[in-house]
Amino acid sequence: QVRLVESGGGLVQAGGSLRLSCAASGRSSSTYAMAWFRQAPGNEREFVSRISRSGGSLYYADSVKGRFTISRDNAKNTVYLQMNSLKPEDTAVYYCAASTLAAPRQTDHEYAYWGRGTQVTVSS
Repeated sequence: QVRLVESGGGLVQAGGSLRLSCAASGRSSSTYAMAWFRQAPGNEREFVSRISRSGGSLYYADSVKGRFTISRDNAKNTVYLQMNSLKPEDTAVYYCAASTLAAPRQTDHEYAYWGRGTQVTVSS
């Protein structure tokens, strides 16, 4: 089992940047494929990005491709989401998630472990 804690959220102007971190404790995070999801008020939770156990395979939602970068440091049991060129529509609670599957799809039910989330607000 793994415990996930997100940090790095905040308020930023449109065009700005934030870097989210997800610290894992318990079982080593290198055991899991990791992902970021987000949920805006009144919306369903949506997939943002995924990274494989080794970090060699990355996947992004079309809405963030070219602006967000996911990475991981298995020695630090931490996953990151660098968010650049932020838009007001990126405003949401961002969640870190871990999957025991080797190649989980972009659906939240394939992720067994979740953090509590960190709020990202982008002002126009």
